[in-house]
Amino acid sequence: MNTSAIVQTQNLTKKYESINSVNKVDLYVQEGEIYGFLGPNGAGKTTTLKMLLGLIKPSEGTINIFGESLIKCRSSILQRTGSLIESPSYYGHLTGLENMRVMQRLRNVPDKNIHEALRIVRLENQMDKKAEQYSLGMKQRLGIAMALLAFPKLLILDEPTNGLDPTGINEIRELIKSLPARYGITVLLSSHMLSEIDQIATSVGIISDGHLLFQGSIESLRKKGRSAILIKTGDNTKAEELLLTQGYSLTKSGSRLEFDNLADREVAEINRLLVEHYIPVTRIEEQKKSLEDIFLGLTGKERSL
Repeated sequence: MNTSAIVQTQNLTKKYESINSVNKVDLYVQEGEIYGFLGPNGAGKTTTLKMLLGLIKPSEGTINIFGESLIKCRSSILQRTGSLIESPSYYGHLTGLENMRVMQRLRNVPDKNIHEALRIVRLENQMDKKAEQYSLGMKQRLGIAMALLAFPKLLILDEPTNGLDPTGINEIRELIKSLPARYGITVLLSSHMLSEIDQIATSVGIISDGHLLFQGSIESLRKKGRSAILIKTGDNTKAEELLLTQGYSLTKSGSRLEFDNLADREVAEINRLLVEHYIPVTRIEEQKKSLEDIFLGLTGKERSL
């Protein structure tokens, strides 16, 4: 294990009967990152996060957090970890402040932490209101405040913007983005929304059917998406025959011919060949793949998140 990693797993597996919900996952989360754990519903995200917190016992594999074994040092690790899994837990008949005091007794932290955590999530003016009267976004922020109460080194959030309206999503997004620089908190959050991960995360892991398909920076993920060049001619059949004899690899895409990742000089050469053989070129365009296109290419499944 690399002791410089905040979170590192090897062959992490959770089997239910004969089905691997999580299958040999090797997570690597570095200090100061916002690590986006991305995948469709049912991909294994929540199960993985629960194993990181010791809420579920792995069938196989190892978990090291802060360079320590979760099995041997669970209490010490959890003292430095905050989490919000699935949905906030709170007492509806208590105020936001009273809920925070319940958590304070469990975490054994000073009063100043309560007020700072409520200020960070912008609930300081709503702390005397009963939690059952909170909006969905306020309840989510209360859950995050509870997770932040001990100002952990690692914050694990499971779908923190799920069910929120656009304003609530933006508030939570900006809050999370501020945590590494302002408070030295490393964030590991799951999401099924590509747009969220793209806007908030510095690194990403893509999981599907329990398998970790990609792990790295957002930029390295984008680089996996090759640009396509689409060419439309007056006679696509003749153009295809000509270009195949010249060694070019192409596919038909509707009324156009598609080429993967051509250099500018190759586009110019194809255009020259077609014109010299009296095949009119009516359109040349570049089509860049979105993150969703890249995701579908990795999973091989024609479905959106």
